Amino acid sequence: MGALRLPSLNSFSSAAAAVIPRCHPCRRIRLPLRRITASNFSSQRSTAQKELATPSEVKDGSQKPKLQQEKDRVITPRSQDFNAWYLDIIANAELADYGPVRGTMVIRPYGYAIWEAIQEYLNVKFKETGHSNMYFPQFIPYSFIEKEASHVEGFSPELALVTIGGGKELEEKLVVRPTSETIVNHMFTQWIHSYRDLPLMINQWVNVTRWEMRTKPFVRTLEFLWQEGHTAHATLEEAEKEVNSFCSKKFSYSSNSLHFHLTNSSTELQALQMIDVYIKFAYEEAAIPVIAGRKSKMETFAGASKTYTIEAMMGDRKALQAGTSHNLGQNFSRAFGTQFTDENGQRQHVWQTSWAISTRFVGGIIMTHGDDIGLMLPPNLAPVQVMIVPIWKKPDEKAGVLNAALSVREILQAAGIKVKVDDSEQRTPGWKFNFWEMKGVPLRIEIGPRDVLCGSVVVSRRDIPGKQGKEFGISMESSTLVAYVKGKLDEVQSSLLERATSFRDSNIIDVVSYNELKEAVAQGKWARGPWSASDKDEQKVKEETGATIRCFPFEQPTGAKKCLMTGNPADEVAIFAKSY
Repeated sequence: MGALRLPSLNSFSSAAAAVIPRCHPCRRIRLPLRRITASNFSSQRSTAQKELATPSEVKDGSQKPKLQQEKDRVITPRSQDFNAWYLDIIANAELADYGPVRGTMVIRPYGYAIWEAIQEYLNVKFKETGHSNMYFPQFIPYSFIEKEASHVEGFSPELALVTIGGGKELEEKLVVRPTSETIVNHMFTQWIHSYRDLPLMINQWVNVTRWEMRTKPFVRTLEFLWQEGHTAHATLEEAEKEVNSFCSKKFSYSSNSLHFHLTNSSTELQALQMIDVYIKFAYEEAAIPVIAGRKSKMETFAGASKTYTIEAMMGDRKALQAGTSHNLGQNFSRAFGTQFTDENGQRQHVWQTSWAISTRFVGGIIMTHGDDIGLMLPPNLAPVQVMIVPIWKKPDEKAGVLNAALSVREILQAAGIKVKVDDSEQRTPGWKFNFWEMKGVPLRIEIGPRDVLCGSVVVSRRDIPGKQGKEFGISMESSTLVAYVKGKLDEVQSSLLERATSFRDSNIIDVVSYNELKEAVAQGKWARGPWSASDKDEQKVKEETGATIRCFPFEQPTGAKKCLMTGNPADEVAIFAKSY
């Protein structure tokens, strides 16, 4: 299959001058955007500025005119080059661009709107579970990082350091925040004195800097955005419950009912805990069927006693660690002397947790749902859920069509639906259809003169291309239209989850030997099998196959098991996969 090409601006005509047939099969759109590639994202080459030069700024023979360049803009097919496809989508859908510093990115409004939707959902859940937002400085004394041995060892290669301030060399170098456990503990030590001060549960929405050598927009950049939660508790049991309430529960998800079913074998469920929040967000909002579980010792966060994770399968079958929740034990509280006086008057160290989701989740949405046309956004997170495209041919049809489009917009907005009207006259309806499909808008409403006369609209689904996804004659009457649109948005949300779940399940292979594991990984699959081997054996798997243990899933099969590597008894199965 050839690359998807995007029509140049000089081919655009006004909506009044030309009308593309409703079922226009063309998927060729060219956009005035330079292409992000793996090499130029990493190097941030200065040629980016040259590409944006206007024709008048280009000397004769030195460069093709800008419009000619636009004819070369392409969306690479996913099956041909997944990485190139991913970068093309980010550029053409106007999600992000590269910054002037190698490995940084500028998140554009459309991409940031997706992140805002993620924030809006999680912020409510954090507050419902008793957490308060606050902010810690991004500059951290280097001595703080050194206090926890495994923490400094794990993060040293990624640290960005400040050594000069105000033109003078600093007495102590400062770390630009890679994560905040150290500075949080420094402050907790000043705030926590008695058991009455516990639990202390906070969250912050901030930027983080990690000096990555190999970068990929949204997935791995020098600077990224995230939320990081930090809590302090009087007992280990409280801390473990905060991080993970799955130890004695079975988790299942019904894609048909779109409800979670959490059952506890002995007691009533406590309030939703953080890993639960992440799983529910992934399934219900992002339509990504993550697998939740515990990280191996080798993959545990530097300074944590245990790390829990949600792992998502991307369209190229690589794993994406989409969110983590750490039981820090008393590692940081002992390093920083974070103590409290218990009910018996004894001094105790607090037990702590931390947990985070970042803008890499935006990359996960792209790689899970996108296709050769472009983005495919789950309605619950889409910046625009419905795009209305008015269509007219004759000047005397314009006013009626536009008035109808605006009326439909008002009806849907009043119902809480995120809707816009593309009434620009510089581009044809066909171009608009393709452009907004590429941007991943879940539903499109088309309104032409005949629709106005009939009091109806045409609705097209992004997840079902062509005539199959198009419905004619949907009434403009308020209650009918709102009910129909909301129903279709729910259907698209469900469809994306079901499709991603089917893809995931068909690409996980159960294995019972190391040879079977190697064969599964060589096929690009995830391998799931019993594991009780050593860290050395785990490292061997990584070196020989490129796969790592993604997690020991919370949901485990029953019955006796033997380790696929050693043949010894194994209590758990692990999932192995190559990852981002």
